[in-house]
Amino acid sequence: MPLDLAHLGPKGTNAETAAIAYADWLQKNHGETVRLLPYPSIAQTLYAAADRAVDLAIVPVENSTEGGIAITLDTLWERGNLQIQQELVLPIIHVLLSRGIALEGIKTVYSHSQALGQCQKWLERHLPQARLAATNATTEAIQFIQQDPTGAAIASPRAAQLYDLPTLATDINDYPDNCTRFWVLGTEPSLQGTHTALAFSVPANVPGALVKPLQVVAERNINLSRIESRPTKRSLGEYLFFMDLESSQTDPRLQDALTELGNYTEILKVFGSYFISTCK
Repeated sequence: MPLDLAHLGPKGTNAETAAIAYADWLQKNHGETVRLLPYPSIAQTLYAAADRAVDLAIVPVENSTEGGIAITLDTLWERGNLQIQQELVLPIIHVLLSRGIALEGIKTVYSHSQALGQCQKWLERHLPQARLAATNATTEAIQFIQQDPTGAAIASPRAAQLYDLPTLATDINDYPDNCTRFWVLGTEPSLQGTHTALAFSVPANVPGALVKPLQVVAERNINLSRIESRPTKRSLGEYLFFMDLESSQTDPRLQDALTELGNYTEILKVFGSYFISTCK
């Protein structure tokens, strides 16, 4: 039986590119046959894995230009049963697709909000007259421009080939070193790796509430590679804190830290340990 891997669709998204890279790695290293299944949103991709409708899901978690992917973090916290199996880092290149013949004639640019943000400065310089319209995925934007020469879509070079669309501009990212981290998630426990991701809420919004959990990690000489806050959605000013630590759950230092963190957190969730690889 093939292994089912969910990703954000339709065909041609960066998430699909990451999924193909992971599927190739599984085939080469473990002899696994993988079936790619596109879903219409990041949340539905994660729900499919959490509900065990698929074996694994691959979703973006952070972009080097635009930062964390809120829906990924929020859904991980909401469901709680997903574990990170692997991280993939994918270089992101954006191009502008359109059936129009010149930038001056473009009135609307469609794409995922992350892609629009990653090309914001370019858009301000070259298309100040254009309206920006967010879609669920970069390739979903293509359906809006098929018959409209005044529309354009920001997507990947691969999408341009798949949908046979003319490219008006290439390499339009604001920063050349534009990368996105993707997490492969499933429900199986994941204890081995170079990094561990976790999140917690604090008992009360008081001085030192965040300092104490950070001290627990620092005192054990565990490096904190990332921290990000998200609202709890219970009350204004209440936050969840997501952290990536450079340690494995098999490391006695981290085991000890997780035990002590229970004294300073209201809810603590560990999303697994994982290794990191870069897609070529």
